[in-house]
Amino acid sequence: QVQLVESGGGLVQAGGSSRLSCAASGGTFRLYAMGWFRQVPGKEREFVAAISRDGGTYYGDSVKGRFTASREKAKTSVYLQMDSLESEDTAVYYCAARMRDTSASVNDYAYWGRGTQVTVSS
Repeated sequence: QVQLVESGGGLVQAGGSSRLSCAASGGTFRLYAMGWFRQVPGKEREFVAAISRDGGTYYGDSVKGRFTASREKAKTSVYLQMDSLESEDTAVYYCAARMRDTSASVNDYAYWGRGTQVTVSS
């Protein structure tokens, strides 16, 4: 079983930056593709970014060019660097893991963290 713990959320001003971390344990990290998703109350969970086992990334359209996802094999962690934040980025951000290939679909991920709140003030 893989356990995921997100950290780094909080309050940030519009136009500012924030960095989220996700620490993974309980599995062989190199075998898992990782994803970042976000959710606001009353809406479906939204794809933000995916990181393949070899570090390749792709992003949701709403964050492309502003967010950067990465993974650090030695520390079994993934990160989400968020720049040029907008009020629309306010959400709970979740880290997720799945075996083998990346996916932008919520339903394809077997393991989830509890999430961390990011609030962008305008």
